[in-house]
Amino acid sequence: METTFDISYVFDFLPKLAAYIQITLFIVICSVVLGLAVGLLWALPRMYNVPVLKNLSAILVSFFRGTPVLIQLFLIYYGMPEVLKLVSIDVTRTSVLVFVILTYTLNSAAYMCEIIRAAVAAVDRGQVEAAYSIGMTKYQAFTRIMLPQALAVSMPNFANKVLANLKETSLAYTLGTMDISGKAQTLGSATMHFFETYIALSLIYFVISMILEQLFLLAERRLHRHERHYKVRTGSRRSLRSRQTGKEDEGLFSSTRSLS
Repeated sequence: METTFDISYVFDFLPKLAAYIQITLFIVICSVVLGLAVGLLWALPRMYNVPVLKNLSAILVSFFRGTPVLIQLFLIYYGMPEVLKLVSIDVTRTSVLVFVILTYTLNSAAYMCEIIRAAVAAVDRGQVEAAYSIGMTKYQAFTRIMLPQALAVSMPNFANKVLANLKETSLAYTLGTMDISGKAQTLGSATMHFFETYIALSLIYFVISMILEQLFLLAERRLHRHERHYKVRTGSRRSLRSRQTGKEDEGLFSSTRSLS
């Protein structure tokens, strides 16, 4: 049945879809927080060159970064129950949401592992050694020297991954999860106004993405505030030195003229 475009459906669908935003955000928050923890565990063996674990970590990271999220959803949702049956564990009654969060957690962990490794490697090792030389403990050197700089370096990549997770949750409806994408599919099937439905859905994703992007920009500026203060102090010192040098040159020139 053909339907004509009606803009009123967009405004009608917006509040209906907005009611399911909490499920989408719940998936994003859980996957990012858990993925950060798992990613740290995967990153440690590779940073400290633990013989067997670093190879296992590299394989897991390569797999979850090299395969589509949709395939990962199907592998975990359909494959994990079959594997666990071999050890007499029944998870067939487990909520679909658990499998969705697990999938996005492992996918996030693969990227978080690389983000953590890159951020730690970006911190000058000489700064840490200097902290040890003035009597700081390893904990103090990590929290005061390494962690603030690593957070500032990793913030753009971390923000990109969070926004990517938000958009990738639109695939969760393929397993029956009733998030905003699942609700949009239901509304489109019921009214046959798919175009209006996905316009409303895209507007919601766009607004959430813009809000998150601005929050991450504020966080990044706050983490880089010490660099701005350093540049201001350095710039003022340089301008003061240039003025002093200029005055000395002017005095020298005046004395030279008087002698001549």
